[in-house]
Amino acid sequence: MQIYYVYILESGTSGKWYYGSSSKLVRRIDDHQSNRAGYTRFKGPWTLIFVREFDNKADSLKFERYLKRLRNKSYIQREFSEYFDVSRYRDMVISDAVGGSHGE
Repeated sequence: MQIYYVYILESGTSGKWYYGSSSKLVRRIDDHQSNRAGYTRFKGPWTLIFVREFDNKADSLKFERYLKRLRNKSYIQREFSEYFDVSRYRDMVISDAVGGSHGE
């Protein structure tokens, strides 16, 4: 079964959040960090601060749009606090980046 991710990245330079979704989280994070993603290009470095998994693309896109409409950091942190524990995803992103594999 394909897993879809909604994620939030925080800019290390401005503190702004970027909301995204992808079925290939590691590759997408690498795109942002390597300046290969349009909106985030040259605005990093980026830190992964939020990840939520979905079983289907439609639900992930719907949730991503919901977060983008909210644009309220404190509300998002309060209401979805369990998804701000991204330690297992950070480990996955770092190990795949070091090993050169995206695991997909």
